Amino acid sequence: MFDNLTQRLSGVIKTLRGEARLTESNMQEALREVRMALLEADVALPVIKEFIERVKQKAIGREVMSSLSPGQALVGVVHEELIAIMGGERAEINLSTAPPAIILMAGLQGAGKTTSSGKLAKWLIDNKKKKVLLVSCDIYRPAAIEQLKLLAGQVGADFFPVQAGQRPAEISAAALDYSRKHHHDVMIVDTAGRLGIDEVMMKEISELESLLKPIETLFVVDAMQGQDAVNTAKAFADALPLTGVILTKLDGDARGGAALSVRHVTGKPIKFAGVAEKLTGLEPFYPDRMASRILGMGDVLGLIEEAQRSADQKEAEQLMKKMKSGKGFDLDDFKMQFQQMKKMGGMSAMLEKLPHQLTQAAQNMKVDDKVISRTEGIINAMTQQERAKPEIIKASRKRRIAAGSGVSVQEVNRLLAQFEQARKMMKMVNKGGGLAKMMRAVKGMLPQMR
Repeated sequence: MFDNLTQRLSGVIKTLRGEARLTESNMQEALREVRMALLEADVALPVIKEFIERVKQKAIGREVMSSLSPGQALVGVVHEELIAIMGGERAEINLSTAPPAIILMAGLQGAGKTTSSGKLAKWLIDNKKKKVLLVSCDIYRPAAIEQLKLLAGQVGADFFPVQAGQRPAEISAAALDYSRKHHHDVMIVDTAGRLGIDEVMMKEISELESLLKPIETLFVVDAMQGQDAVNTAKAFADALPLTGVILTKLDGDARGGAALSVRHVTGKPIKFAGVAEKLTGLEPFYPDRMASRILGMGDVLGLIEEAQRSADQKEAEQLMKKMKSGKGFDLDDFKMQFQQMKKMGGMSAMLEKLPHQLTQAAQNMKVDDKVISRTEGIINAMTQQERAKPEIIKASRKRRIAAGSGVSVQEVNRLLAQFEQARKMMKMVNKGGGLAKMMRAVKGMLPQMR
């Protein structure tokens, strides 16, 4: 995500090396770098112009603290303005109304409205403990109705059945009556999209908005469309009383133009971002965290929250009890750590939220989801006794395990070495007061990190 923008902006620090303070002359080249980075990221021109002007006004003459270089000070200003341009504070979803709170989903075909409706339902069920009804008004695509019905079953939401020949207004009116009778907290209405903006679509969705009077009208837009996404968002904002935006496919957006432009152009806050294909891959949008990720600082808070959501507390407690009883950390426990990582979206999803230097180090070490799957395969090829007592795994056993998992003996050796390091770290933590020692051990495991 935002790889090129991150690399270009990290180069800004180098352009100001050796300067004592920020001045108009020494900032000229640095701001040119920022402008080029934003242009390459497909950010809207009016947004770039205002952004550069605001950075310039804030930065010139700013005294640089002794602990910071001028380049770092400028990055600090850029960080502040990135947050501001994406909306400043996180915009919460509004459910403050008599039930059901109606959420109308708008957007073009292919933007991810139906999938986002299912993901939003899951987020509301998991995080807000709401009873959700999913409704499809996309009568032009029977597959979309079936898809939403399937998603409802997967996320634990109710689904309103559509009868053949019903019109969108008729469906929504009947669904609203059904939702009230069955005491739903939230009703999410998925609407029809087109390949382009047209009068028929806008008229239809405007009628639905007037009939339902939703508390939230969310525009769903594909972040990978860049400038086109921003233009479409503006057209919808002009035609509908939008309350917010959902940016989908943000994990595939290498440029970042839509994320940086859509709030400024539409005047509507980004409320959620689609960051993965899985049903848990919809996250509240935090401008400050996104700005940190763009500048290569990572989103450690987001990573911790994801770990807390995904972690199996029962398994974690069992492991701690086992460690305290003196039974020790074995290969089954090691495998469980990788399974927890998968629940968090895999290595790629975790790397997205790490600071840029750590991401680079992990990539240099070729740490990816394929490696994790291979590691699990090697452990699965072991007997229960070998997993419990790895010290018995000698040459002949290694050859059998390698053959059984389709890898080389060297890879089996590598896994056993990594396990030993992990076991040492677990012992340090278990002894109490060993966190500093554990961090030194982690540093030793990552020789590429500086």
